[in-house]
Amino acid sequence: MTAPENTPPRRVSLIGLGVMGGPIARHLTHAGHALTLYNRSPAKVDAWRKANADCHVTVARGPDEAARGADVVITCVGNDDDLADVVLGPQGVMQAMVRGSLLIDHTTASARIARQIAVEGRDHEVHCVDAPMTGAQPGAEAGTLTLMCGGKPAAVELARPVMAAYARRIVHVGKAGTGQVTKMINQVSMAGILASLGEALRLAQAEHLDLERVYEAISGGAAQSWQMDAHWGTMARDEFDFGLTIDLMRKDLGLALDEGRGLGLSFPVAALVDQFYADLQAMGAGKQDITALVRRLPRRGVHKG
Repeated sequence: MTAPENTPPRRVSLIGLGVMGGPIARHLTHAGHALTLYNRSPAKVDAWRKANADCHVTVARGPDEAARGADVVITCVGNDDDLADVVLGPQGVMQAMVRGSLLIDHTTASARIARQIAVEGRDHEVHCVDAPMTGAQPGAEAGTLTLMCGGKPAAVELARPVMAAYARRIVHVGKAGTGQVTKMINQVSMAGILASLGEALRLAQAEHLDLERVYEAISGGAAQSWQMDAHWGTMARDEFDFGLTIDLMRKDLGLALDEGRGLGLSFPVAALVDQFYADLQAMGAGKQDITALVRRLPRRGVHKG
């Protein structure tokens, strides 16, 4: 994917080369941006460079070094603590970013830290956007991610041409922190859909139905969902070694449940599915895709004829 027409190349630094950051880095270089990388584990940088030998990048020794002189800094790390370290810590990017530069954070984190970063950005005269992602690893690889963005309108508009290198849909949902809250809403929605989809699949299997015919019948009606279209077949075949892991989904649901508690709200379905995922972690499935939720439901039933 190339940069949008009339978008000049920028000096971009990317912090975090995980399953999402790695593909994003590749799209940024293909779009013509001058890219600097930093990852706490140098081995990941070495592996990325070996796998992307056609991409010219500079490697930094720390977040502050990566951010020094950059027009845009992108962070894509694990959680609030990681984000606080690489952005707000003594060697964090905020200490090195120049006035008028842009910080885009793709970490799925709390709204609280997104707001804290926005305040620090205001004090340093740095534009900040919290832009968690949906689309999982396949979306990152294809450059078709959806980004839900919180921040000032001017900051989001500055970020949009850069993010367009790896995202198909970029939506500004509101002020700082609202991108993170929107991601929580997304994960709460997914939890209920996946739980019911697994139950529906097990019913079809217990009745010994033709699963392709069942999918054909129900995917064109009111039960249709993106999860059904993407994962009915993989769930039926017990394929779970891809995508968003159960460990990460529990982190995401924990953020949503905490946010709800702070507002005096309870989410009983999401809380129940979170416990289902805890069961799967106990089974050793924490690194499997979230669709492995169906594994909690045994295959039973005899066709009634």
